[in-house]
Amino acid sequence: MNSLPNPEVAERYAQERDKRLRPDGTSQFVQLSTSDKYKYLATDPWVDHAALNAAAHVLSDGDDVKFLILGAGFGGLVLAARLIGAGFDASDIRLVDAAGGFGGTWYWNRYPGLMCDVESYVYMPLLEETGYMPKYKYAHGDELREQAERIAAHYRLQASLRTVYHSADWSDEHKHWTVKMREDRGPDEPERSFSVSAQFVCLAAGVIMSPQIPSLPGFDEFKGPTFHTGRWNYSVTGGSPASPNLDKLKDKRVGIIGTGATAIQVIPELAKWAKELFVFQRTPSSVDVRNQHPTDPEEWKNKIATGKGWQHARSVNYNAILANQPEEGPDLVSDASCQIPAFCGIIGAPGIVTPEQIPEHIAKLHSLDLPRAERVRARIDEIVRDPETAAKLKAWYPVWCKRPTFHDDYLPAFNRPNVTLVDTDGKGVNALSADGVVANGTEYPIEVLVLSTGFQLTLGAGTGSPASRGRFRVTGAKGRDMDNKWTEEGCGTLHGIASSGFPNMFFLPGLSQLGFAVNFTFSLEATSKHIAAIVAQAHCVVGDAERPVIEVEKSAEDAWTAEVVKRATWFAAVGGCTPGYFSLEGEGGRLKSMADQLKAAKSAVWGEGIVSYAKILEEWQAQGGLKGFSVTA
Repeated sequence: MNSLPNPEVAERYAQERDKRLRPDGTSQFVQLSTSDKYKYLATDPWVDHAALNAAAHVLSDGDDVKFLILGAGFGGLVLAARLIGAGFDASDIRLVDAAGGFGGTWYWNRYPGLMCDVESYVYMPLLEETGYMPKYKYAHGDELREQAERIAAHYRLQASLRTVYHSADWSDEHKHWTVKMREDRGPDEPERSFSVSAQFVCLAAGVIMSPQIPSLPGFDEFKGPTFHTGRWNYSVTGGSPASPNLDKLKDKRVGIIGTGATAIQVIPELAKWAKELFVFQRTPSSVDVRNQHPTDPEEWKNKIATGKGWQHARSVNYNAILANQPEEGPDLVSDASCQIPAFCGIIGAPGIVTPEQIPEHIAKLHSLDLPRAERVRARIDEIVRDPETAAKLKAWYPVWCKRPTFHDDYLPAFNRPNVTLVDTDGKGVNALSADGVVANGTEYPIEVLVLSTGFQLTLGAGTGSPASRGRFRVTGAKGRDMDNKWTEEGCGTLHGIASSGFPNMFFLPGLSQLGFAVNFTFSLEATSKHIAAIVAQAHCVVGDAERPVIEVEKSAEDAWTAEVVKRATWFAAVGGCTPGYFSLEGEGGRLKSMADQLKAAKSAVWGEGIVSYAKILEEWQAQGGLKGFSVTA
């Protein structure tokens, strides 16, 4: 940190980081998906079991399908759309998801105030194909979920919902995968276990996985209702996702733990309705202006959706701005997220940083970020009237350490007389009691507790193989276990979308060894088109009448992994970050052995950024020949 241009700021950053480092790292959280004790907090509150039980089975025991896509969020939907665009039939595709509907994170998250924090014109997938105009520059949650349903209907996609997959086994003899699954049919019917065979299996479980809660003393003692923001309980608060009028909180003292990206959106809504709101903060978010507004139909027609390929072009422009590559043209999105040049410290940008250049690289990133950081901190003083509260809301870390947020109503909420910020100076809350939350040694009486404590994210080193990220077992050719491969060798893929030893299996997205975009749906688009192109070319090689077997060549995998490792030093600045999911709660900065550091480097995203990565894929597709893959019939 001594390379930062302002020594006083450098010292403050280091102090704030050090006070938040914990020896338990990611284990400070309980993952609801794997916790028998707290799994009730992850129950699907939105599913209509009666309607789904009345429908015919999408998949039955013994079925043989061509494409089995494990995930029905935006990733699975985009991949299915691109496979259809490459010439395959929708009837050959089946999606599988544990949720009761399409949408992934936008199915589960329905909290009040929910909206995308990337411009909807680039974030909402397949706008051009579905002919849809978003209602707002930053679409609200219900509109994002509706777009998922719209895509599924447009492409006539079929999904086995409420279905958890627990193993996938490759048959060297029959050249297909056998996937075992279990369907939850609600409290009134027994579960249905079945297995299907699939020529191709595509893992599209996403990166925002299980909701997590802090492991706190006294959690079971609290007498009031408790829920996670990822499973909002409107029966407690009043309102609904479509009309979030939280009228049942008018006479309640409400506590919310967490001030991350979700809480930034939730807290203004709770503040409107709760009798009292206590906001428990460990680390403040960096909050910049949002400038939300409805979409102007004339502007949409004449300046945004101006011709074929407009959404891709706008997305490419946005990626280039964030990677500090203005040669791609004027700033089309032109919002506050386009004014964070140092965010390339976590998403990558052109150039390879040698070990000797790391200090200079980090210093340059800090120089890029300091004006933004000082402006955002000054903005808090302009908005929040109480100086003590304003000081506690200031983020003392560079932008690449935690997800930057943007909101028009978050900071003004702390001017309301019913809102109290309880800053824990980096320690987090101490415990729960029967009647409230204990923080800084003081008990705060509350009647409703909201946990805005995030999710397990599948990001980078330490998050395991694609199989472990999807929480199931994968056995490939010659009985090779995918988790064992990652444990023994570290991450190994070609282009981040397939791995040797696992034929006809693709990952979407793994967030290791591929390009990472702030506009995540662009990453989904790039990899989906790539997978569709690979499979289509393979069918041309063997003939449509045959069943191609596509496998990554180990030499190509090793070569790609070496290129990823060569560029991983770009992310060296993350090692000095205050804890968060980018740094695996500080675990990423504690790697000691060279072997551990090499494994971490193998799991990095593409260090030269999404623009470079997308061009590599496009050039590969244009060359033809399936370089790096073997194809047999």
